[in-house]
Amino acid sequence: MTTLSPSSRWHGLIRKGCRNVRAASGRQLAATALMLVAALLITRFSWDLPVVGNAEDALYDLRSFVMAPSVDQDPRIQIVAYTDQTLIAAKKRSPLDRGLLARALQKLDGMGAKAIGIDVLFDQPQDEDQALIGQLRAMRTPTFVAYADTATNKDDINYEQQQYLKGLLAQLDGSKSHPASIRLPNYQGATRVWPSIEPGLPPLIGRAMVSSGPDGDKARAFDGYTGSIRYRRAASDAPVFSMLPIDLFAALDDPGMAAALAAQIKGRYVLIGGEIVDTDQVTTSLTAYTGSTVPGIEVHAATIAQMLDGARMTQVAGWQRWGVALMVILAAMLTALVDARIWRMAPFLIVQLVAIAGLPFFLQGRGVETYGTPAFGWVAGWILAFTAVSSAVRASGAVERRFAQDALGKYLPRDIAQEIIDNPERLTLSGSKRELYILFSDLEGFTTLSHQLEPEVVARLLNDYLDRLTRVVLEHGGLVDKYVGDAVVAFWGAPIARPDDGEKAARCALAMWQAGEEFRRSVDPALPPIGRTRVGAHYGEAVVGNFGGERRIQYTALGDAMNTASRLESANKSLGTSVVVSREFAERSGLDWWRPLGRVVLRGRARPVEILEPTPNMPMAERQSLAEAIALIDSDPAKAADRIAALAAARPDDRPLACLLERTRKLQGEKAYVLA
Repeated sequence: MTTLSPSSRWHGLIRKGCRNVRAASGRQLAATALMLVAALLITRFSWDLPVVGNAEDALYDLRSFVMAPSVDQDPRIQIVAYTDQTLIAAKKRSPLDRGLLARALQKLDGMGAKAIGIDVLFDQPQDEDQALIGQLRAMRTPTFVAYADTATNKDDINYEQQQYLKGLLAQLDGSKSHPASIRLPNYQGATRVWPSIEPGLPPLIGRAMVSSGPDGDKARAFDGYTGSIRYRRAASDAPVFSMLPIDLFAALDDPGMAAALAAQIKGRYVLIGGEIVDTDQVTTSLTAYTGSTVPGIEVHAATIAQMLDGARMTQVAGWQRWGVALMVILAAMLTALVDARIWRMAPFLIVQLVAIAGLPFFLQGRGVETYGTPAFGWVAGWILAFTAVSSAVRASGAVERRFAQDALGKYLPRDIAQEIIDNPERLTLSGSKRELYILFSDLEGFTTLSHQLEPEVVARLLNDYLDRLTRVVLEHGGLVDKYVGDAVVAFWGAPIARPDDGEKAARCALAMWQAGEEFRRSVDPALPPIGRTRVGAHYGEAVVGNFGGERRIQYTALGDAMNTASRLESANKSLGTSVVVSREFAERSGLDWWRPLGRVVLRGRARPVEILEPTPNMPMAERQSLAEAIALIDSDPAKAADRIAALAAARPDDRPLACLLERTRKLQGEKAYVLA
């Protein structure tokens, strides 16, 4: 029989699935087509759909958290903040004290910062405004002042406030202080991406700060960038960005303290803003997993760090998203066309779904933009497409498959029956030579018993007995070849050979005897006693195939190996055993529970056969001692008999051992005992 490659088997299953789809009704095909279109649209546009879009946001946040770099405190950025303690000391909460800011700016200006950004809106008058304007005009360090308007920040500023802010900023013309946008987009409740670039709006404060200094080329690399913000996580207890209260600078008179603070400022980008518990708190893509919001000033710090790191996320084109969507749907369709049992498909399904779900994480880790790239949509679309096609495949083939499986399942294990249904070409229609593991069983004395009972009682007992043994064979992956009265013939290795056929056949041999013992105990005590079940097993070559005529055929095995297994079963009576196997069978079982019982010449045979018995509960040392004793039979039969006698004395109820001793003593120069 030709063994098909795995790829050929899969092709066969897909071809069968295609045939089933073609056999489906027109209504079913139309419904399948509509579901596939819906699956494709979900896969491509999931971010734009209600509820599904929320799931995409949640998955993006998970990716951002999992893939966020863990870093030590960033030495390139310094936050100078109005804190809650600052407000308490100033006895002034809103608007923030601009006199305090002016004094701090005066000290900061000489400390060597690359640029200073002020994330505080000057949208209403204060007595200290002229002092602040004067200090801003005097700044030697590039300084950027927060700007917002009603068109882009309608929740933060009204028309009158905007007019006042514009008037104040106009007084800075000609100085090194310039307006900069502090606009942060909030989509679906969180700030995940850079703001869009709006005509007439100053550049984002982080862009403006980096552009003004020696890192301008890094800022230019982010020209036009509106992708995701790369947030980072702290690798230790120290926060990602250092924060100093603005009070330290405003009241700075100590030269030693001034030098220490200058070391914290020199060569850094300085952001000034509020770090206040209930003000300007921003939800980021990490908030769902860190459990905390951050001040808006830290978001601006994150954009500066992203530019300095050159971590611009690679944008994904629309055609690329269409391409992935089509591949996801195609993969689901091809998988659904594989008309196989779900447990066989499960690993393949899991691998695909894990790959689809894991691809966004992989892309995120490689610096590819995944905000707006479907993740939930890919999985949902795959599931919908798979469901649509598999429903069409399975609905049209269910009736034929169920009938064939039920019929074959009476003779074959369900997995083999299913494989033959899936790949009918694997079942050879003519005889071929195969290496088989063959079992013969027989119920001792059943023929005599049947003459003592009513026919209906005999039928009931026989059917119960055969059902038990058949179940054992099928559970161990064997094929029931035939029933001969109360005898069961089974084999492994055809029509499909499996690597563990030998072990399964060996375990089945012992399980058949055990099932026979359970049957004996279940019989009504009022009936005559039931005899033992005897099992013989052999491994050898046989011709397997369909034999018969035009009107009736039978799938069976023929050959000398079958006869040897039958003779071994019959030999149990003389050997005192219930299960006996040939050495060829035992060696290929992969089990170590066999004890040798010497060599015998089976009835009607000329060549001796080495026989063994399964003894899983016998200590290995005793089995080894018995093997050593039997090995002496050829050279010193008397000494072998003495050793076997010693072992038999320790096991007075061991009938197979007693029979072995008797055979050994009767050899009289022969090397194998001839069974009558």
